[in-house]
Amino acid sequence: MSKKTIGLSDELHAYVVAHSAAPDPLVAELIEETQTKLPDVAQLQIAPEQAPFMTLMTQMIGVHKAVEIGTFTGLSALAIARGLAPGGTLVCCDISEEYTNIAQRYWARAGLADRIDLRIGPALETLRAMPTDPHVDLAFIDADKTGYPDYWAEIVPRMRAGGVILIDNVLRGGRIVLPPANADDATMAEFNDIVTADKRVTSMIVPIADGVTLARKN
Repeated sequence: MSKKTIGLSDELHAYVVAHSAAPDPLVAELIEETQTKLPDVAQLQIAPEQAPFMTLMTQMIGVHKAVEIGTFTGLSALAIARGLAPGGTLVCCDISEEYTNIAQRYWARAGLADRIDLRIGPALETLRAMPTDPHVDLAFIDADKTGYPDYWAEIVPRMRAGGVILIDNVLRGGRIVLPPANADDATMAEFNDIVTADKRVTSMIVPIADGVTLARKN
């Protein structure tokens, strides 16, 4: 048997999900509402197995200060907020009031609204307005792909030593090893090289969902 990460059939993917922390009724409802009300963009939501992964990662790091770039209907923020240390806060950056209105309803129902600071506007402006000292424990980047290099440039200096950055969609549905089909694919290929070469972090790609880069600030 080749010692490499195996591809997941539909059956094996279902097995992985079934043997991870199960979505509670609130999460299941959020996923269903997103798929029903926003079918054309529902793929922007993180995969079901990513949510417990992100909660567990947040808990393991002991996160007090977290930043999310790209919130959509709020599942990833919900996952992070659930793992925050007591008194911890999450800043969410997004440009859509329509999508984040859904998110805010679920955050309130989960009793997490007081932990989440939603900031509507261009994420770069929000990041640049933050303190420049290394104070962030966890960051999650899942927004417009062509903006990833700029988000990276702003967030890395603000990460404390040992802080972790999670970056979504780095495998582009498997197209990352093919000639780029669009600007998003081209940018992601360049961005992955930028992260790998960045001596400020130690990184690897975790083949979960559409690929998540895990980068730890040195």
